[in-house]
Amino acid sequence: MSNDNKTKRLLTVSMLIAISFILMFIKFPLPFLPPYLTMDFSDVPVLVATFAFGPVSGILVALFKNVLNFLIVSHEPIGNTANFLASICLIIPTYYFYRIKKNKLFMGYGLLTGTILMTIFMSLMNYFVLLPLYGQIMNLADLTHNLKLIVSAGIIPFNLIKGIVISIIYILIFDKLKTIIK
Repeated sequence: MSNDNKTKRLLTVSMLIAISFILMFIKFPLPFLPPYLTMDFSDVPVLVATFAFGPVSGILVALFKNVLNFLIVSHEPIGNTANFLASICLIIPTYYFYRIKKNKLFMGYGLLTGTILMTIFMSLMNYFVLLPLYGQIMNLADLTHNLKLIVSAGIIPFNLIKGIVISIIYILIFDKLKTIIK
């Protein structure tokens, strides 16, 4: 890879990190779900980076958007860790399904698989690691007594909705981005 291509790649990934970080500010809670579970569209640039430059670039965009959010905005590691893990769960299967046969159908299979993987993995992580750790840090003893309810009524529907919405948005903009990605 020439120096010009490396520079363009670095600049593009940096720009996608910035866009993803900015999109984290445009968030909103979903009705009937806990208010700390907020929907944002910051995974769309993560998917763009993944399809343009591969899964490592997508992981880097997801990592740096969360590091910036932690350092500048939230100062709370649990939510950013959850966001990072959810992003990885979504992008990895999507990328590899699309590589099997480069068309929208296989990308759709990948997005569906990624949404299901994200939902299952994040449910397990929240049940066994993230929520108990958050309860310990924030001194919320009753949180650990309600883990089943929080995961079944909050985490599972939230991740399904988030995965579906991000997938629909990415499918809608994919045709416009296809020429740029190539």
